[in-house]
Amino acid sequence: MSTVLLADHHPVTREGIASLFNNNINLQVVGSVSNGNDLYKFLRNQIPDVLIMELDLPQIDGILALRNIKSEFPKVKMLILSCHPEEMYALSSIKAGASGYLSKTASTQVLQAAINQVARGGIYLNKNISEKINSGLSSNSGLIAKFKKLSTREAEVLNLLSSGKRNKDIAESLDINEKTVSTYKTRLLKKLKVDNLADLIHQSRLLQLRTT
Repeated sequence: MSTVLLADHHPVTREGIASLFNNNINLQVVGSVSNGNDLYKFLRNQIPDVLIMELDLPQIDGILALRNIKSEFPKVKMLILSCHPEEMYALSSIKAGASGYLSKTASTQVLQAAINQVARGGIYLNKNISEKINSGLSSNSGLIAKFKKLSTREAEVLNLLSSGKRNKDIAESLDINEKTVSTYKTRLLKKLKVDNLADLIHQSRLLQLRTT
């Protein structure tokens, strides 16, 4: 039996998922938390097989938190359950240490399959995403290929830029200085082969719109 910890600030999500597996002989929900502080408290006392976690959990910083959790609790396998654009955030999450990424619109059967796959030590990505990443038939395969070459930090900066964040906001969010943010922007322009910030943001949003 695989043990599961739920980390989501929406009570209905935590309670709903927990109720789905009340009588499941293969999965046992051992706890649920609504914020980052409670999540770390739980993990320091008990390590579940799988942590189902949303990216926008209060008191911690999404992608950065994944790296920190993976570093401090290397045995926990993380499955992200999110409403964020899958193609952008799924790859960033996997790079940061997650073992899977799933949309909150997924069916209960898909959720259970994802949990089982992650618990076995596998990586779970939505079938459509996997096909678009692995297939050269997608009209966005070039964009996806470019994005896959980005480091986790570069992807974080790109995501924040595309959401309208200023350098100062990005620096505060990622706990880096503004000069470093500028350096990452320069790298992004070069790697994504664009000449200005507007085109950079356009490519980022185009990728999100066409691949989700």
